[in-house]
Amino acid sequence: MTVAGESRRDLAHGGALSFIGSATSAAMGLVLIIVLGRALGDAGSGVVLQAIGAFTIALGVARFGMDSVAIWLLPRQLEDDRASIRPTGWFLLGTSAIAGIACSLVLLLGTTVVEAQNPSDPVAEALQAILWYLPLASVLLTALSATRALGKVTAYVLVGNVALPTLRPLAIMAAVGAGAGATGAAVAWALPLAPAVLCAVILLIVQLRRLGTAPTGSFRQSGIPAKAVAYALPRVLSSGLEQLLIWLSVIVVGAITGPAAAGVYGSASRFVAAGMIVDTALRVVVSPMFSRLQHRGASADLEDVYRTATIWLVLFSTPVYLLLAAFAPVALSLLGESFADGEPVLIIMCAGAIITFLAGNIHSILLMSGRSGLAALNKAIAVAVNIGLLYVLVPVWGITGAALAWAVACALDAALATVEVRFLLHIEVSPLPGLHPLLAGLLSVGLPALACRLVLGPTWLGLIVAAAVSSVLFLLWCRLDRRRLQLSGLARVSHRD
Repeated sequence: MTVAGESRRDLAHGGALSFIGSATSAAMGLVLIIVLGRALGDAGSGVVLQAIGAFTIALGVARFGMDSVAIWLLPRQLEDDRASIRPTGWFLLGTSAIAGIACSLVLLLGTTVVEAQNPSDPVAEALQAILWYLPLASVLLTALSATRALGKVTAYVLVGNVALPTLRPLAIMAAVGAGAGATGAAVAWALPLAPAVLCAVILLIVQLRRLGTAPTGSFRQSGIPAKAVAYALPRVLSSGLEQLLIWLSVIVVGAITGPAAAGVYGSASRFVAAGMIVDTALRVVVSPMFSRLQHRGASADLEDVYRTATIWLVLFSTPVYLLLAAFAPVALSLLGESFADGEPVLIIMCAGAIITFLAGNIHSILLMSGRSGLAALNKAIAVAVNIGLLYVLVPVWGITGAALAWAVACALDAALATVEVRFLLHIEVSPLPGLHPLLAGLLSVGLPALACRLVLGPTWLGLIVAAAVSSVLFLLWCRLDRRRLQLSGLARVSHRD
């Protein structure tokens, strides 16, 4: 088997497993939003989502880029420096823990200042209650990234995509059922981090002992810590900005228009985030592959994997977003009547996600090349544009303006990365591979969904009929066009050469 064929096979095998985990995580994420909406209403869920947003933004800094260092560095050490794997793993975990503690203290200071100015601020109260879980979350993400970098996607999926997302809504239901309010629900959201990080660290220790040989020489003098920190520093900025791009809109909407609007916007945006299961599944698998292939100088094989992953990303993601956009009122009705205003948010964000997917896993290529500084610069530009648009559009169009600002910023981020990969790394990437699967989704799913919406209205019956008809047409298209859509190899995913 050729290197390209082996890479495509590994992509299919790993992607299938990762997809199952991502689908579970997405489903549990939707359950979480539904539980919050039904139990606390738009205002209460808005408080919890703003606290989660601030926590997640801080986490982007707290893990100190060590999760990205793991994905970039450990696959290369597997190739030619196994003696450094064990000390590198411990260095990554220790750095994440220290940075997480430091960020918790900074966050405590910030919330204390906010609370002093506004003692009745419910968001500050909820955030204060969960900020001490930040070091656990930081170590968890680094440990999980290290396990998949070392070839164990299974551990990453079971702990990060199945166990943790499943425990969270269960914990929130128990807390709210016991009479807890928004702050109690936020604590219940953070509580499952404790058993998750314990499992992740134990699994990583087992991997380090099995794969790593006895370390030789001084790790401090090896140059690895300096190399890791040099790569991580831009990633600290980039990760924080990346989370800002995801969560800032929720916080700004809450500040400008109140917690109820933040609850509606945040809940609608979580539907879009849940739809990114294919993107998440593929990124988990392709990032270590991109690192290995660039380390080997195998540009042609990397381009082949990128094209295949882009086709699959657009092909399998587009139908979800088309159905979600066409029947946005039905999806939002799961949360309660007060969330109906989120329909335009859902439609705009679905369209923005589809457009962004045309770039494929472009950010992973850029990061795995070692250009973390460029990635940080891109995020800074995207966040600056997002902030500017938020303060211009939200006062005029409300949450619809926030959705438009997010879509523009995400598309700009992907466009910048595409230009840099093509002209600085000299890797042939473009949106062209995604155009054909996009057409397949529009014709086989988009048109039937639109017709069902017009004839049957935004009802559960319309959604069920649209999903049934679209599924038949989509599968038929995939069957007839399987070679151009690179599905022949995917159909043989269970066979190993």
